[in-house]
Parts: sequence; C-alpha cells; structure tokens
Amino acid sequence: MQAFEATQAPSSGGIAGGIEICITFPTEYVKTQLQLDEKANPPRYKGIADCVKQTVGSHGIKGLYRGLSSLLYGSIPKAAVRFGMFEFLSNHMRDEKGKLDSTRGLICGLGAGVAEAVVVVCPMETIKVKFIHDQCSAQPKYRGFFHGVREIIRQQGQGTYQGLTATVLKQGSNQAIRFFVMTSLRNWYKGDDPSKELNPFVTGMFGAIAGAASVFGNTPLDVIKTRMQGLEAHKYKSTFDCAYKIMKYEGPLAFYKGTIPRLGRVCLDVAIVFIIYEEVVKVLNKVWKTE
Repeated sequence: MQAFEATQAPSSGGIAGGIEICITFPTEYVKTQLQLDEKANPPRYKGIADCVKQTVGSHGIKGLYRGLSSLLYGSIPKAAVRFGMFEFLSNHMRDEKGKLDSTRGLICGLGAGVAEAVVVVCPMETIKVKFIHDQCSAQPKYRGFFHGVREIIRQQGQGTYQGLTATVLKQGSNQAIRFFVMTSLRNWYKGDDPSKELNPFVTGMFGAIAGAASVFGNTPLDVIKTRMQGLEAHKYKSTFDCAYKIMKYEGPLAFYKGTIPRLGRVCLDVAIVFIIYEEVVKVLNKVWKTE
C-alpha cells in the first residue's frame, strides 16, 4: 500500500467496502446457507446450484439479497476500520525509504484484522447470520433489519459478541495473510522502482491471489465462527467446544463446508475492494492534498 494520510484511508476503505458488498453479496448468502444447512436432517440443499435454484424459485432474484442490509451496514465501517488501521500502522513501520516489507505488512494486516473484528465484524456478523437464518425459517420473526437488530440486542445483549475469539482469529489471520501476500506481490512487481504504479488489472489479480490464500488458510475458522453466531449457538460452550464437536460428530471435512462458494466470493471480493480502494486513493490524493 502506498503511504498517505491515515485520515483518508477510512474514507477510501468505506467507499470500497460498500460497493464491493453490493456486487458480491449473493455468493455470501449461498455460503452462509450451506454452512447453516449442514445441521438439517435431511439437508435442504444438494449443493450450490440447488441452493440458488430453490432461493430464486421461492423468492425471485431478490431472494439472493435477503440480509444485504445487515451486511452493507457492517461492510462500510469494517473496510473503513481495516484500511484506516492498516495505513496508521504501516505509516509507522515503513523504513527510511518509505518501503513496507512483507513481514511488517503481515503485522500491520494482523492489527487491522483484529481491530475490525472487535469494533465491527463480531457484532455485525452475529446479526447477519441470525437475520439470514431467521428470514429462511417458515415464520420469520424479524420484520426488517432495524427490527432484527433491536430484537437481537434485546434478547442477546452481550450475546452479539458470541464467537468473538473465532472472529478475532479469523479476521486477524485473514488480513495478515491478505496484506502479507499483497505487500509481497507489490514489492516484487515494483522491484527497485518504488514509484511504479499498479494498474487496476494487476491490483485485481494480486488481490484475487491474496484472497485465495486467505481462504485456504482459514476456512475452518470461518465455519466455526458461523456456527457460533447462528441461532443454535447455545449448543456450544465456547469456540473450542464448537471445534471439538464439529470434529467429533462430523469429521474434518466439515471444517471446509462452503469452501467453493467462499473461494469464488473472497477472490472477487478482495480483488474488487483493492481495485476500488486504490482508485479512490488516487482521487483523494488529488483533491485532498496533504503535506
């Protein structure tokens, strides 16, 4: 990432996060459905295509966007916190030439992931999973996003932080891996010319690679997090108890449930968000000049 004022990073990140989630939400919806469906006996869906077919058949195309509002309201501040924290940390960790090596990029990414997990992701993801799960039940009890938020907070209280450990581990490792890969690829591409700019295609390609690396690195944590934040989270005493029960009763392959839809979503997600972020940064650097 190029060095620039950390006050601009949240603005750029928020804009990028909002646009990105509107594009990629259907794959997030399918991934969440498949992970929650594994508890059904027999399962409702036969796979990705069947999930899409049943959803569209019952609710139309808009059915793939049920729960969008909860994720959209969370994606903007999440991306703002992520990029803001990354830029803040990286601006303090660059060498005298202004270069950020891959190891420091990993540390900055870890810090950014932990920050977004605690401030935004954990409560918003809990609300998102419960909201989507409720909307797919025979008799939904939430009339809309704000009604759902009010009821979930009223009923759960601090329960909106269910799965905090899993979320911190997931987001921390997610962003550590992504920023490590992005920083490594950027440094390789620029070589000895730090002023060399990346065009959107190269940025997107690097982002997709970083996204794929993070998927294979922490899909088990994503599965555990989803279970801990679902409507049946009360079955698990803790994050580690959840992991133990999944392994004991379902086997190791259960930790990779939803990997394929998540892989497609995350690669597209990370590629888009980095492209938009970089382009917004270029614009802000022109209209919001800092000394």
